[in-house]
Amino acid sequence: MLSNEAVIKAAKKIKLLVLDVDGVLTDGKLYYGNSGEELKAFNIQDGLGIKLLQQGNIQVGIITGRVSGLLQRRADELGINPVIQGREDKLTALEELLQSTEFDLNEIAFVGDDLPDLAVINKVGLGLTVANASSTLALKADYQTKKSGGDGAVREIAELILVAQDKLTDILEQYQ
Repeated sequence: MLSNEAVIKAAKKIKLLVLDVDGVLTDGKLYYGNSGEELKAFNIQDGLGIKLLQQGNIQVGIITGRVSGLLQRRADELGINPVIQGREDKLTALEELLQSTEFDLNEIAFVGDDLPDLAVINKVGLGLTVANASSTLALKADYQTKKSGGDGAVREIAELILVAQDKLTDILEQYQ
């Protein structure tokens, strides 16, 4: 874990926040209906946090190991791009993303919750994890949220980044 001062310093540089999905945008549980369809619950406050980041000119993307039409629908609703699904090797996916953008690693934050996210967390400028992350990831991350995945962790991170960049107050004025 970095000191609070070091986290703020790293957060000031962030231009792209990349999210894992299961365990970060969701609670990490798999729900199936009677007909075998998969269901996912997304936190509405996390969604607004993503919108706040976008209003602050911070891009939001996704790299996830699973493939889900429900995720694509939610990403489309929120204007999240890029969305990279079905990639168990998330580090290679991140490297491919870097080749197609103008971002440097120190301008990227990544939020994960378990071992498949470790290599990316170790590589980016700000490696983040959620309150209910695996203990290994929690030890390696630069910052661990107080909120759990699927329960406001992304909103917490959004506000942290926007406060570090002195953007949150101006963005919130439109809601008053």
